[in-house]
Amino acid sequence: MNRRSLLLLTLSACGLPVSCGRQIKTRHPVSYSFEHGETALLRGGLAYAPPGAPGVVRRAIHAGNRLQDKPYKWGGGHARIDDDGYDCSGAVSYVLREAGLLSGQMPSSGFFNYGDRGPGRWITIYVRKGHVFMTVAGLRLDTGWGADRDGPRWMTRTRPGKGHIMRHPPGF
Repeated sequence: MNRRSLLLLTLSACGLPVSCGRQIKTRHPVSYSFEHGETALLRGGLAYAPPGAPGVVRRAIHAGNRLQDKPYKWGGGHARIDDDGYDCSGAVSYVLREAGLLSGQMPSSGFFNYGDRGPGRWITIYVRKGHVFMTVAGLRLDTGWGADRDGPRWMTRTRPGKGHIMRHPPGF
């Protein structure tokens, strides 16, 4: 068995999405399960980084916390970096920029080519045509799904991941 076949078999056994193509599409739901020291904790609407999280992850969580009272605003976060509301790509751009992982901002389609393919160790971007959201230390930052369409919020509720391409910042 070659190394690629072994990697694909290992990913599959772990329940991770597998693709032999250029992109890894997820068919699995995006869910949260608290693991002490590995995942962020959500308390009172604010996220708290796990003790061993790198500074970049802590900055990303802090940035996401600053968005928690902002409403959804189509185009929000693009014309003005510090806006009074954010759309999906504006929120993800804001968090990545504040963490030092992006300069400027991108529309959702720009995230198809952001960073590296597949899930990240600390940060994963989920992108499909017309929408992008992210997980930071296992906690989802999303502008909504289903009834949860208030604006950028940290969420623990499982959401479908079907059709999303996973990307991550190099090294994270």
